[in-house]
Amino acid sequence: MNKPYIEFRKQRDFSSILTDTFGFIRNEFKPFIRTIFNIAGPAIVVFMLSLAAYNYVAGDLLNFTRFNEPSLNSPNVFVTILVVIVYFISAIAAYILTASTVLFYIKSYIDHKGIVDATEIKSNVLKSFWSFFGLSFLKGVTLIIAIMLCFVPVLYAMVPMALVFSIYVFEPKRSTSDAFSQSFTLANADFWTAFGVIIILGIIYYILLMVVSIPSVIYALVSTGIFSGEIDPANLNTFSADPVVIILNVLNTFFQFLLNIILMVAGAVIYFHLHEKVNFTGTYDRINEIGNTED
Repeated sequence: MNKPYIEFRKQRDFSSILTDTFGFIRNEFKPFIRTIFNIAGPAIVVFMLSLAAYNYVAGDLLNFTRFNEPSLNSPNVFVTILVVIVYFISAIAAYILTASTVLFYIKSYIDHKGIVDATEIKSNVLKSFWSFFGLSFLKGVTLIIAIMLCFVPVLYAMVPMALVFSIYVFEPKRSTSDAFSQSFTLANADFWTAFGVIIILGIIYYILLMVVSIPSVIYALVSTGIFSGEIDPANLNTFSADPVVIILNVLNTFFQFLLNIILMVAGAVIYFHLHEKVNFTGTYDRINEIGNTED
């Protein structure tokens, strides 16, 4: 059975952006996820393992019941620093590789009319790693500055920051700095539609995270004695190093990581909506294709 082809290069209304975002993920789910894990999988695994290690060593470091011992847990400080370094490096690598894989998958999907080239995707992802790193840094700095300024600038910055990766991938002639500056210009083409989609997806994202975190919350209440009203300080000291807590935390983070893929795909759909609204390149291409077919 042939999968329906989703045309990215067209204008959409609010509901169509949401529909096509989830429609693309549904139609391409198996090859899409397989490609992501083939490329970003090793970094994601290291990220999850380092998160588990950090939870364990940090929990042991904060075990105040051992402060009377001669060592004072001092070796754990250095282990924790090492784990934190690995954690942050792997988290950045996993995020960059995942984001670039998602977008280059979509680019291959568009270029080949629904057929993707995994080798081409991997090559593009690896070649663009440092460019994505630079854009990620610019995004982070922008959002931090927006947060420091006030609530309103953050809301405004969300839209261009959701577009910047897509601009870099789908407009290959642009440099990282050009993509960053163009994101603010393009966002103004239909700001409120893009903003509304991001808010709705953010709400869905938050609700799903809350649902997934329910087992962690229940276990925390039971294991620390809060649920029964009998709080044991010893349980609080060792809680973060509890293997069950660590596993639940890793699973929650992994699920959160997967949910980010939805936001990345939505960013691409929003980009093409705004780009078509300004440039009509997809419309012109389809007209040319019709003309060539008739000839």
